[in-house]
Amino acid sequence: MTRTEAYELLCKHIQEQNLIKHCLATEAGMLGLADVLNENENKINWGLAGLLHDIDYEYTKNNPELHSLKSLEILKPFNINQEILDAIETHNEIHKKEPISKMAKSLFCLDPLTGLIVASTLVLPSKQIKDLTVENIINRFKEKSFAKGANREHILRSEQYLNISLRDFISIVLQSMQNINTDLGL
Repeated sequence: MTRTEAYELLCKHIQEQNLIKHCLATEAGMLGLADVLNENENKINWGLAGLLHDIDYEYTKNNPELHSLKSLEILKPFNINQEILDAIETHNEIHKKEPISKMAKSLFCLDPLTGLIVASTLVLPSKQIKDLTVENIINRFKEKSFAKGANREHILRSEQYLNISLRDFISIVLQSMQNINTDLGL
């Protein structure tokens, strides 16, 4: 599946623009991590995992136990690489499946971080991601009541799963998202 085909499929299943932007942010972060983790030969798959990881969200938002499983159903006819499917399935912790590959571990840690970054951007006076710093995000990370949906434990697992410090992990993802700020409307 090409990136264009994946994006068209995503837009077929997702109507909410903020959710599409979240998927774009996750794709950007996955591509940035693929660079840092020397996954250049597999980089397109990393991007596709990020782009497609929430393709079922509008169908499953009221049934979180089905989230990611419905994605597998949607993606089955397209002969998607199994590593992508595993990453998508394991990003939903409700299934209690431990992410195994670097791709799956990256998606697991990255998904909530994109939400924290967006929320941190929106409280800036400028509301521009270019004005956001790693320090801003770390300060917001420490505020447990801020962006409660951004699971800090998952984000912190970047240190264990990827051997990347929290500061470096945030920096990689922030820079990746800043590079697509127009697409994100930030």
